[in-house]
Formats: sequence, structure tokens, C-alpha cells
Amino acid sequence: MNQLKNDSPNTNDIKAVFFDIDGTLLSFKTHKVPASTEEAIRILKEKGIHVFVSTGRSYNDIGHIRYLDFDGFITYNGGYCITKEGEVLFKKCINPNDVKALLDYADNNPLSFSLMSEHGNFIHDVTPEIAGMYAHLNLPVPPLVDMSNTDTENVLQGNIFISSEEEAAFMAQVMPDSIASRWSPLFADVNPSGQSKQVGIEVFCKHYGIDVSQTMAFGDGGNDITMLKYVALGIAMGNANPEVKEIADYVTDDIDNDGILKALKHFGIID
Repeated sequence: MNQLKNDSPNTNDIKAVFFDIDGTLLSFKTHKVPASTEEAIRILKEKGIHVFVSTGRSYNDIGHIRYLDFDGFITYNGGYCITKEGEVLFKKCINPNDVKALLDYADNNPLSFSLMSEHGNFIHDVTPEIAGMYAHLNLPVPPLVDMSNTDTENVLQGNIFISSEEEAAFMAQVMPDSIASRWSPLFADVNPSGQSKQVGIEVFCKHYGIDVSQTMAFGDGGNDITMLKYVALGIAMGNANPEVKEIADYVTDDIDNDGILKALKHFGIID
């Protein structure tokens, strides 16, 4: 468990809490939000604290958690920010040249990848491991990419199914104007350079007039690191990756052992 930052926040001033989905809100074991987390979010809302989703998932893949009445959604790792009323506050797509280069590369080399846009998700070359990954996330396998008729102008995020050892060279060679982040050993999320969940938090803080010193976030994967480092109080789940725990202000219990509720009670944000 890490020490709090020297300028640690007055937890009585917390006005917004941001939650990753997979491994933070949604259990990999049950594919459900723990009852204790549902209760914690309800109490936060009653106290007038804003609650937001902050995920690498597409906006099309979060319908099953909207019942918790979040105030807004940071999706595609910050590339698409939308309020619960449906107002799009921010949208940034991958450089079309990078998307075209990805398609060209896959046309000549074995590579599995997926592309995500406002209109849906599409995948190229589904292996048994990839099918198993979608089952692990309780998501359907997307339809296949039409390589000859892909809208390269409006891709919000990609996933490249390569190892971490191959990632840096691939990005430098094929998608130099994009950035990769990883929360699974099987694949990396690909977003526009400079894009991260931090950007999404900045968007919503500006929209709601909230200072970053009044923010808190929960996460477990590599794509949560910028978010946890940026907010005033960054919480790693007990089931988080080691590198996430290393940079967090506090490490709570596992998702399946009431980690979110315990952390909020630990800091006196809820009773």
C-alpha cells in the first residue's frame, strides 16, 4: 500500500469519482457489478458527488452498467466523452494515415486487430485466444472488418493483438502518430498520440466546474495509470497489475471483496 501524495486531498472536498470498468466495476468472475459497489455509487450520488465511467471500452459496449446512473462516460481511453444526456463533449479519432498503414500491414503480414467507431466495432482474424478473450469480457465477437471498405477517417480506437515485446517496434513502424496502452497480455489499445483517460477527466472537470484537487479514481490496468496519477486520489484495486499498484496513492481490496466500498469508507468519503 503506497503513501499518499504530500499534497493529499481533503477527502471532504471530493466532488467527482471516476471508475474503470473491467476488473474495477465489473468482476471477471461474475461479469457483474458487486452489490457493495452498487451501494457505494448510490451513496455517492446521494451525497451530490459526480460519478463517471472511464474505460477503454467503446461507447457501444457499456450498456450493461448504465443502470448505475453515471453522470458521464469517458470511453475509448478518453477519445470519446459523452454525458448521460447524450451530449458529446469531446471526440478525437486516430490519424487516418495510421489506420491505412495498419490495414496495409495486415494485408501482407499475419495480424489480428480490431477497429472501433461510433457506429460499431469490427475485427480482423479471430483466433481461439481472441474468442476466449471476448468471452472473458462477456462481449460478443465483433463482425469482421471489410478491408476494402473501411472508414479510415472515423476510427476512435484500435486493438492490436501482439505481445508487449513486439509492441514498441510495431507502433514505431506502422502507427507512429498513435499510442499504445495495455491492460491485457493479449492485446494493446491504440489511440491518438497524447490521448489517455486523463484527457477525459480534464474534459468532464471543465464541463462540471470541478478542480482536479476534488477528484478520485479507481482502476486496475495499464491504461488506468495516467488517470490514477492525475487525480488527487488514485486507488488501485487489490487485483490490479503490479505497475498500477506501484503508482497508486492507495491499494484497496479486490473487486470481489468489496474493494471500492472499503476504499471509500477508509477515506471517510462515505460512512
